[in-house]
Amino acid sequence: MAKVKFAIPKGSLEDATFSILERSWTKVYRKSRTYRVTLDDPEITVKMLRPQEIPTFVSDGLYDVGITGKDWIAETKSDVEPLLDLEYGKIKLVIAIPDSYRYKSLDEMIAAYAKQKKILRISSEYLTTASKFIKEQKSYKKYFGTKDPQIVTPWLRVGANKSVQIHLSFGATEAKPPDAVDAIMDVTETGTTLEQNQLKILDTVLVSTAHLIANKNSLRDREKREKIYDILTVMRGAVQGRKYLHIYLNVEAKNLSKLLSSLPSLKRPTVSPLSEKGWYGVNTIVLKSEFHKMIPKLRKIAQGLVVHEPRQILELEEIKRDEEN
Repeated sequence: MAKVKFAIPKGSLEDATFSILERSWTKVYRKSRTYRVTLDDPEITVKMLRPQEIPTFVSDGLYDVGITGKDWIAETKSDVEPLLDLEYGKIKLVIAIPDSYRYKSLDEMIAAYAKQKKILRISSEYLTTASKFIKEQKSYKKYFGTKDPQIVTPWLRVGANKSVQIHLSFGATEAKPPDAVDAIMDVTETGTTLEQNQLKILDTVLVSTAHLIANKNSLRDREKREKIYDILTVMRGAVQGRKYLHIYLNVEAKNLSKLLSSLPSLKRPTVSPLSEKGWYGVNTIVLKSEFHKMIPKLRKIAQGLVVHEPRQILELEEIKRDEEN
């Protein structure tokens, strides 16, 4: 069977990615100072790359599957198949300006600068996304029509509209206003770093989380598709496992129906008679968010409560339907 090449992100998503890999496979091994990672599946080869690069590499078929942020999929305009929201690495891509400025939106800011014939400079790592968002603003269309904002990097300048410029940032974007630029488009989790640099958020451009993506041609290859769906199955199971608790408890026969009538579960609880007559063991999966609501009732009608966080919950029927479609 042809090996499936799997690209995983280095950097801000790295620790959370290794956490979900360790919940998905029984062995995850990485030699120090290398970019290669070994799983306990010899048919999968894993390499660490920058998340910015992964969508393009997967789209071009250099890798069959990858993990990257939704923000970088949008930025690179990569033609990939999104398979699963991994539900970690949540960030917002925002427009921010110095908090001394009185503008309430980027649209208002574009209009003000256009009226004053001032050049509006915006710093960002997200050149494509910034250009698209700027061109969507009503004031931009009014004053500049369909012209592309000028993108400025150390090695090239492209775009006909020099009145609105997007300057490529190589990091520490929040440090650039107001001396070098007027506004930034940058990622934030809590907004704290922006506040510490005397910046305020005007607009939210998009919300991003880590996603599992696949090359479309790889999904058409029968052997690779099978292995890709193996990867999807275990990783989806790990994502689901984080949302549930596996509980075991003992209950007297007289309280069993009362317990079962109010007990939420993934499917149906498993009920088994215990060696002591008149007692049953109940085994079920419940949402973490519901567990605290159950405690008052369980205290009164159950005994011997044991709680585990499941490593994975594999919804095999759903994966099977996906494969058939």
